[in-house]
Amino acid sequence: MSELPGWIHNRLDRNLDNTLSQRHVVETMVDSERPFFSARQLQARVKPDVSKATVRNRLDELQEIDIVATETYPDSVTLYYINYRESNWPLSPAGKRAIAAEPPNARLSIGFITVSDTAGFRLFVVAGLSLAFGLSTAVGLVLVGLLTGAGGLVESLGAALAAGGLFAGVMTLQLLVATLLFFVGDRFLR
Repeated sequence: MSELPGWIHNRLDRNLDNTLSQRHVVETMVDSERPFFSARQLQARVKPDVSKATVRNRLDELQEIDIVATETYPDSVTLYYINYRESNWPLSPAGKRAIAAEPPNARLSIGFITVSDTAGFRLFVVAGLSLAFGLSTAVGLVLVGLLTGAGGLVESLGAALAAGGLFAGVMTLQLLVATLLFFVGDRFLR
């Protein structure tokens, strides 16, 4: 577990008789990558054998001493987050620094090179397919235009090259459309 900020550490109750301590709840929230938690999500992360009521009691105590704040939504959904004084919304100081930092797509990252950055790689594939479609179609059309008046072997070779270029263009267009449909389906149908 990471070190808690001083303002949190000074406010925590030192009562160790509880099944679940305030400190453990706060450490779980601080160490997590998520800014918001429901009581059920915290229960699963903290100790699954502790009841939801116990987790809710600790969260209420933490809210009373102004360490945790809540947002309540319709359908009785209450989300809890660390009430950082440095920001007006649930954003940790580390998150604030990350937002102020240079965006990851502004530089070539190792994640893109190792293909673990899927969004960047997807953009690269779509751009490559678009370029291949444009170039192969253009080459096919130019060859058809240049070799239309020629006779003999050159005409049949030119026609074959033009047909190959157009075929490659149509294939890349189909792959491009399939990739875009997959991307749209993946993005919006979740």
